Amino acid sequence: MTSPSDLALEVPMDLTSAPVPAASVVTALRVTTDAAASAVRSSPRNHWIDDFDPEDPAFWVATGERVARRNLWFSIFSEHIGFSIWSMWSAFVLFLGPKFGFDAGQKFLLTTIPTAVGSAMRIPYTFAVAKFGGRNWTAVSAALLLIPLVATAIVLKPGVSFATLLAVAALAGIGGGNFSSSMANIDSFYPQRLKGWALGLNAGGGNLGVAVVQLVGLAVLATAGKDHPRVILAVYLPLIVVAGLAAMWKMDNLTHATNEKRAMREVLREPHAWVMSFLYSGTFGSFIGFSFAFGQVLQVQFKSQFDTPLKAAYLTFLGPLLGSLMRPVGGRLADRLGGARVTLGIFVALAAGAGVVLFASVHHSLPLFLVGFVFLFVLTGLGNGSAYKMIPAVFRSKAQLAIAAGADLVASDRIARRKSRALIGIAGSIGAFGGVGVNLLLRHAFMTSKTGNSAYVAFIGFYLVCMMVTWAVYVRPSARTLRDV
Repeated sequence: MTSPSDLALEVPMDLTSAPVPAASVVTALRVTTDAAASAVRSSPRNHWIDDFDPEDPAFWVATGERVARRNLWFSIFSEHIGFSIWSMWSAFVLFLGPKFGFDAGQKFLLTTIPTAVGSAMRIPYTFAVAKFGGRNWTAVSAALLLIPLVATAIVLKPGVSFATLLAVAALAGIGGGNFSSSMANIDSFYPQRLKGWALGLNAGGGNLGVAVVQLVGLAVLATAGKDHPRVILAVYLPLIVVAGLAAMWKMDNLTHATNEKRAMREVLREPHAWVMSFLYSGTFGSFIGFSFAFGQVLQVQFKSQFDTPLKAAYLTFLGPLLGSLMRPVGGRLADRLGGARVTLGIFVALAAGAGVVLFASVHHSLPLFLVGFVFLFVLTGLGNGSAYKMIPAVFRSKAQLAIAAGADLVASDRIARRKSRALIGIAGSIGAFGGVGVNLLLRHAFMTSKTGNSAYVAFIGFYLVCMMVTWAVYVRPSARTLRDV
């Protein structure tokens, strides 16, 4: 498809100031719009789109925005269910009372293992979109969620061995991969100027699955009681089926997003890939780690105030809920102010928030502890949105530098998109492993000193390092060769 910039180059210079009849302008616009609208119908294959260029304004207004929005909403729904299955053990551990015979250290492992498996699943899931198509893989990945659901329904009862339960908990990691495939898919549908908002909305809607499964757990505790955790599974069974069928009926595959064979090797040679993965481990790693561990932290550190699972469940969903809602806001702020600047400010605030949590822990102040932790959730949500906006912006800026140096515009743009999608998978995977670190640090702290103080100190130090890296690589004036990040 001819882009607006290509059209501008074809206009003779002596005609640019000549008067143009209004009827001719209207006719030209109508032809351009009709051509853009017909592009998504150019393939005879069902649900495949051969020509989709969101950076073309005429195409975007005529057809692209409508198609992108439809795929976004169904992607959010499927990813939301995936997140719920991935994080369901953050709710299940509240049901594991004395009848199961597991201590606090074992319960922390039951939330750590799904985090680790889900992190590893994110890389192959990213490239599954390129191999099978976004619509096709969304449907398949939804169906795969039935595996941990059925396995958990079979074994989750008193008397089950810890090894068996740990293996079944690991299966929940299948849901963690949905995020990367969903993000890589939606990244292809939106223009650069809207990626922060679109990716933030997609990820935020998915992240809400953490809070929702914990709310479902709360509802089950309050109604069926602590002896019936498998009711949670009954709630999600029909939702998984609906997510898969909706993807098959309503989503699309993009042909141009299927040629990614060398993208992984290419992006791994990029220093920015490792920097962005590190920074994302500070935002998303914190969010998912805190989300999985928060309920247990309350029960262990403030045992007298949370002597029943129901009391802890009343609060565990609040942080993930607010953090999820803040993710699109972080993306929007990054669209307007720049992802690097927003992310820098967030790391400063995260260090301060972890300091509040440490102070509250030392002085045994539950109200201040809750305020500090909720503040951390909000900040990680904002940071998730701003950091993900930085990923396509990095490669888009590099493409612009290459074009200014004489590189081909179309080829440079294609390379930028390919590397962005690859890095979404890599950063998502490494970032989620940050959640494993959060859980392991908290587990070690509570097992050695009965408080999380040493873990909170480690969080403060880590956020300060992330702050310095962000400033040195992307914000410091003498280092800002990538102006749009």
